[in-house]
Amino acid sequence: MVEINSEALQAFGFWSSILVIKVLAMAPLTGRQRFRKNVFVTEEDVKALGTGKEPKYNDPDVERVRRAHRNDLENVLPWFIITYLWLSTGPSLWLAKMLIRTFVLARIAHTISYVIIPQQPTRAIVFFVGFIITGYQALSTLLYYS
Repeated sequence: MVEINSEALQAFGFWSSILVIKVLAMAPLTGRQRFRKNVFVTEEDVKALGTGKEPKYNDPDVERVRRAHRNDLENVLPWFIITYLWLSTGPSLWLAKMLIRTFVLARIAHTISYVIIPQQPTRAIVFFVGFIITGYQALSTLLYYS
């Protein structure tokens, strides 16, 4: 195992922090949609908030934000783990910084193209950019440690 380059770790820490803030922002964004549309999924929320409606589980605007949040959780967590392990293989500093930055910017673009300005093929392209980066790092780490 190679010692992780401190500058690469600093870049990982900075960009990962931005990504965590973005993922955390998805929960209030979901709540905002629920309040805006007056859509709640539990009877106690419906009663407490005085909507007078039945719980609703399938509002398209709320579900769009929830799906974007779930997509983040499905993609960001594996990236955090594999990127840290990949950094221990001693990649070039330039490549490490470039892939870390690109992944985070791709995830931000994915959220924008999913929730704020829904559009294809932008959403698919930025999804696959992040997916390919994670896959490359996983394969590279696997080969290094095999």
